[in-house]
Amino acid sequence: MTRTELREVACKIIYETYILENAKVDYDINSLVKEEIENTDDFVLELINGVKNNQMELSKLANKYLVNWEIDRLSKMDKAIISVAIYELKYTDTAYKIVIDEALNLSHKYSDDNVTKMINAMLDGIYKNECEQ
Repeated sequence: MTRTELREVACKIIYETYILENAKVDYDINSLVKEEIENTDDFVLELINGVKNNQMELSKLANKYLVNWEIDRLSKMDKAIISVAIYELKYTDTAYKIVIDEALNLSHKYSDDNVTKMINAMLDGIYKNECEQ
């Protein structure tokens, strides 16, 4: 699978964890990953575990740059896309242009244009103010 496909898998699994947590259902990340892809992939696990372990910080950062919105008011898939993107911007060496482009492509697939524009502005702000050196 390509990194693009793996990012989408990670977003789907994180989305699923949000649903399960909301329903107060226990889950195992590795089992969820195995349901989506045959071979466990380190990149997918890094994204999922990184988002889950840093969710409060990622949400706080998203809220700082979302105008007139909060991340928890968005759909669970939008929250997953945003969380993966912010995690990649802050904690990986992936080029920011790739991170933002991938997030926008996922947003085009799962959201509407207004949300995609909002995600673009938010990620751009985070990169320029929180990641650039």
